[in-house]
Amino acid sequence: MLKRTYYLNKIKDFYNVNSLIKILYGLWRSGKSVILQQIIEEIKNSGVKDEHIIYLNFESLEYANIKNALDLNDYIKSLVKDKETYYLFLDEIQKVEDFEKAINSLRITNQFSIFITGSNSKMTFLELSTDLSGRYVSFRINPLSFKEVVEMTNTKPEKYLDLMHDIFEWGTLPQRFIFTNNDAKENYIRDVYDSILLKDVVDRLGINDITSFNKILQYVLNTETREFSATNVLDYLDKAGSKVATDTLYKYLDALCSTFIINKVYRYDINGKAILKSLNKFYATDLGVKKIKTNSKEINYSQSFENLIYNELVKKGYEVYIGKTKEGEIDFIASKNKSIKYIQACYDLTNEETRNREFKVFDNIDDNYPKYVISINKEDYSQKGIKHLNVFDFLMNDDF
Repeated sequence: MLKRTYYLNKIKDFYNVNSLIKILYGLWRSGKSVILQQIIEEIKNSGVKDEHIIYLNFESLEYANIKNALDLNDYIKSLVKDKETYYLFLDEIQKVEDFEKAINSLRITNQFSIFITGSNSKMTFLELSTDLSGRYVSFRINPLSFKEVVEMTNTKPEKYLDLMHDIFEWGTLPQRFIFTNNDAKENYIRDVYDSILLKDVVDRLGINDITSFNKILQYVLNTETREFSATNVLDYLDKAGSKVATDTLYKYLDALCSTFIINKVYRYDINGKAILKSLNKFYATDLGVKKIKTNSKEINYSQSFENLIYNELVKKGYEVYIGKTKEGEIDFIASKNKSIKYIQACYDLTNEETRNREFKVFDNIDDNYPKYVISINKEDYSQKGIKHLNVFDFLMNDDF
């Protein structure tokens, strides 16, 4: 089993901080449960006894009788036999009604180090109740990064490009690598998506017009590197026989984002130094889900490459925006620890005209933050203080 060291190292400092709840959230089947098990293993290796580790997976029927906060609180308390610290792991906790109240009640005893996971926005600051406000740290868990896939598959550098093309087609959900047959891969990814649809979109969010929902997702994924236009989506749906109201469209888009199927990326006006709440873009959390929902036989390498760069920046802990300049836009503004990086993602820079276009976008930026163009090319095309990076140097380097 691949040890997800990148996430474990981020969470490790909080293992014994009982005052803060540790929340792992992200796309369903992205590996949160595996990371919980790896945390448990590390805690056991530190000398903690098995009886002080409590693990409940709410996808199991074994815990179907725990329906609300009081049930959860009573059950956990029944397992406590002494005054030592207990390490509590609650997997897919969003299934328990008002779970926040139970979690906070257990937290204030200061006897529990609590770890919870979930696969929808209920697990983020957007929807967590005031019971947990300021009392947790959260970690978004994404499908495998390129570097993790390299490690898991033992891929050699000369095969990196082939691996990237495979990821463009099938994504990086961990369990999809079990399958070697393309039909099996596709069936698995469809099952993941259908489970999200049933468990979250229909049951939790109450969206029943699945036909329109899927058509909206298909349109967004087909046009993901373009500026989003509600008018264009509504026109597309109307022609496809799925007329919906504007507020319904935005409700469906929010559902797609809250289940982490897609990510909304806001535009940042570099000259005006302001975040724009319109003119945003969307990117897929997993390219395999994109494949099965667009039904396209041809992979758009340019789109997939840009999506891959976006996902990697998020994994590296950056806040990511689309950059707006006076003359156009920059693919990404990546911000972390008060540092900013400007990034263009271009699959292939072999053509001189393409190089000139990609480097020229930085002409109207007059600050001194570092600027990068990332491509598959090994040749160094750096110029005028703008650094060209080979994509595999970027993907394999956690310190970018």
